[in-house]
Amino acid sequence: MYAPLLAHIARYVTLTDAEAALLCSYLRVQTVERKELLLRERQVCGANYFVLRGCLRTYLVSEKGTEQTILFGIENWWLTDYASLDLQRPSEFNIQAVEATQVVVFSQEVQEEVFRQLPQLERYFRLVLQRAAAAALFRIKFLYSMSGEERYRHFSQAWPGFVQRVPQYMLASFLGFTPEFLSKIRARVEHS
Repeated sequence: MYAPLLAHIARYVTLTDAEAALLCSYLRVQTVERKELLLRERQVCGANYFVLRGCLRTYLVSEKGTEQTILFGIENWWLTDYASLDLQRPSEFNIQAVEATQVVVFSQEVQEEVFRQLPQLERYFRLVLQRAAAAALFRIKFLYSMSGEERYRHFSQAWPGFVQRVPQYMLASFLGFTPEFLSKIRARVEHS
């Protein structure tokens, strides 16, 4: 059940079989149905989530009531609201299943104990967070330096299966434009 997570960890650090078993004893698996919220705005985030299968998105709702997708999380990605998790304050975001999703739940309550017993996991999470931070910076650059069509082309080339996997309005929101604009871009790209 935890094999994808253990394989992901093995890309960064080494765990013995006993250490892997210890880690797994602190984890649980949760299934989240399509459109179900894993984290609701104003709720305190209680865990870090590793996607075993499916797709999650992190989004916020603007003052005008529109949803702005900030992040997606697919298989072998971690997703959480670190500000809420670390500071134990209400989240400003929602985490929702885009499709039926299964996640490993690494509860905030046990993290310090796990890190004390398995210090190499702190290195693992540092490396994962460094990559996530780099990806976030690249996304900001991508939003400010590329045209809408360039953003769509880049994203669809980097993640071809993903473009078909998420609803158009979520993809448009993530890329920084309206669903109507995305339709126009897709039409131009497909006919070029």
